[in-house]
Amino acid sequence: MTWTLAARTRKMTSSAIRDLLKLTERPGIISFAGGLPSPDAFPVEAFAVACDKVLSSSDARGSLQYATTEGLPALREAVAASLPWKVDPANVLITTGSQQGLDLAAKVLIDPGSDILVETPTYLGALQAFAPMEPTVVPVASDEHGVIVDDLLAKAPGARFLYALPNFQNPTGRTMNEARRAAVSAAAASAGIPILEDNPYGELWFDAPPPAPLASRDPENTLYMGSFSKVLAPGLRLGFVVAPTDIHYRLTMAKQAADLHSPSFNQRVVAEVLKDGFLDRHVPTIRALYKRQRDTMLAALGREMAGLGVSWNAPAGGMFLWARLPAGLSATALLPRAVEKGVAFVPGEPFYAGESDSRTLRLSFVTASVAQIDAGVAALAAAVRDALEALPTSERDAALAAA
Repeated sequence: MTWTLAARTRKMTSSAIRDLLKLTERPGIISFAGGLPSPDAFPVEAFAVACDKVLSSSDARGSLQYATTEGLPALREAVAASLPWKVDPANVLITTGSQQGLDLAAKVLIDPGSDILVETPTYLGALQAFAPMEPTVVPVASDEHGVIVDDLLAKAPGARFLYALPNFQNPTGRTMNEARRAAVSAAAASAGIPILEDNPYGELWFDAPPPAPLASRDPENTLYMGSFSKVLAPGLRLGFVVAPTDIHYRLTMAKQAADLHSPSFNQRVVAEVLKDGFLDRHVPTIRALYKRQRDTMLAALGREMAGLGVSWNAPAGGMFLWARLPAGLSATALLPRAVEKGVAFVPGEPFYAGESDSRTLRLSFVTASVAQIDAGVAALAAAVRDALEALPTSERDAALAAA
């Protein structure tokens, strides 16, 4: 017997990041590759208490039963109350991780050949979620503040939506400032193009919170996605979507076909954990931890990469920073050399929907210790030196001169 696969499977791709994580399983590898939250930030004791309360409550058996597709009312109410604009809990849909929100949005909003707009570069997981629906993915020119409005307006006609991560973006770590948010929101409204706003990292700011979400400016034309993975624990697989009523109904139907509902027990445990302002006490500890690790990586880069022509940004929050190698080097080609020296990272090329920049790479600073960050950046710098030495003298001199 021969299985006949659906044509859409040709559009499905393996995650370059997941494939790279296999490299980190080698003993001794310091990984800056994964987008994993630090397990040191997981509130294990709070979960233990919450699990006990849920299982000892009068409705303990209900926590193990099937539930409504839209999600636990108490959790939907908590999500609505946490957002900085007026949200009706009826417009909240609890999802099995925010990645499911992307999948559901793709099923509801994309037809084969539909134009969809994305930042340059953009989140690889979103490209994977959109791909099986066979859209035409159109990259919008972007700078350190995100999408460039003139290019957005030029490419907006006929597009189904703009997908954007305004806060501490994955992969670049950049943040859309207030002026750009106002301009993007106004441009999208004038062009009649909805926005899919993905915000898994917004609470992980270091010195000051980011500007108000795009959704708060035009909620009827924005689908807003959030996650409990980065502020509680990713193993819960719980996220949420805030959507206008018509879209919420369609997303709910798509979710019914996908998994009926997100895990009842997990929802009740999270609702219990969120009582009494727990996140207000817990999230600052995550911010402090990640800021210390970011500062360590920035200091190590400044120390180890001096004179090598490598550039990088300084993210104001989140989990990632974005670096660029000197001319003549490729991040993909550099990776095996770096792994030989005991450090892994993610090349930037898979994050581009259009023409890619082969010199870019993403570094995650949140799962490595301070000592590992120092050692890993030193190893990465050694790999860069070796790669530069392997260039013809004229190319090496030109690359360093240009830097």
